[in-house]
Amino acid sequence: MYLHLGQDTVVRTRDIIGIFDMDTSTISKITRDYLAKCEKSGRVVNVSMELPKSFVLCWGEKEEAPTVYISQISSSTLLKRSGYVDSLSNMG
Repeated sequence: MYLHLGQDTVVRTRDIIGIFDMDTSTISKITRDYLAKCEKSGRVVNVSMELPKSFVLCWGEKEEAPTVYISQISSSTLLKRSGYVDSLSNMG
């Protein structure tokens, strides 16, 4: 299955490591440092030039390190689109 991150960007759901809210996760210095390191190494993809609301960490099949996708779509909306919440509710 695939997840639409905005604009023309789509990633495979099996490649997603995590979906993070930009406001709450960047409070941590560790997260800010990690994002800065990814930016310096060219592993950040800005999906849109609008105000970022979330970032998605993805690991591709042939990549040596994860890619960070910065999206204008909220983390809760991306999580719903991924179907992960639905799969959890079906387990019960």
